[in-house]
This record gives sequence, C-alpha cells and structure tokens, in this order.
Amino acid sequence: MKEIITADNAPKAIGPYSAGVKSGGFIYLSGQLGIDPGTGTLVSDSLKDQTFQIMKNIKAVLVSAGTDMDAVVKTTIFLTDMKDFKKVNQIYSEFFTGDFPARSTVSVKELPLKGKVEIEVIARE
Repeated sequence: MKEIITADNAPKAIGPYSAGVKSGGFIYLSGQLGIDPGTGTLVSDSLKDQTFQIMKNIKAVLVSAGTDMDAVVKTTIFLTDMKDFKKVNQIYSEFFTGDFPARSTVSVKELPLKGKVEIEVIARE
C-alpha cells in the first residue's frame, strides 16, 4: 500500500513521478531541484540559491506528509561539480537539528533544467 504525497508550496513534478510516497512506515521523496514553486523554474543560476530552495522544498513536502526534517534518515545529493560539496554542506546543515541523517553524495554529468544540485530524501513517518 502506498500514499502519494503532494504539497501546494512545493514545485509540481516536471515528469511522470510523485513528489513523495508514503509506504511501509517511510516517506520517500523524489529528488528536488532548486525550483521556485510559484514559477516552476530554477530560482537562479546560483548554487547557494538552488540549494536553499531545495531544502525549503523538501521541508514543504515533509510537512505535507505530516512530519518534518527531524524524521529524515537518509539523503542523496547529486552535484554537477564536486567542487561545490563544501558550499552545499553549509546550507544543508542549517536545515537539521541534532543528529544528521545518513547521506551519499555523487557527481553527475548534468541535471534536469540545468540545475547544479539535486537532493532526494527518505524519512520515517
């Protein structure tokens, strides 16, 4: 059994997927880009702006699912330039309190909409 999660204050999917799915006690969020929910486009070309918007989008979907950032157990970060690792970490860390979730970071050739970073999340219900 699964429940589809949507959030009015997070961007709509840009493809055939759901923003999030609840199943088996967990919430699986699709990768988020730095998309402004109001315009459906990247907030800017700035890595900092994109990362901050991504974290806001993740938080919005989690709140819509009935939980928050403290429920996140695993994240995966996709970067188009591994030199941005430290900059992303600085913003990413501001959205968590206490213990950080497990995490993987991988370098990719490119991302949709020419994004510089994408983050996906697994959280507990």
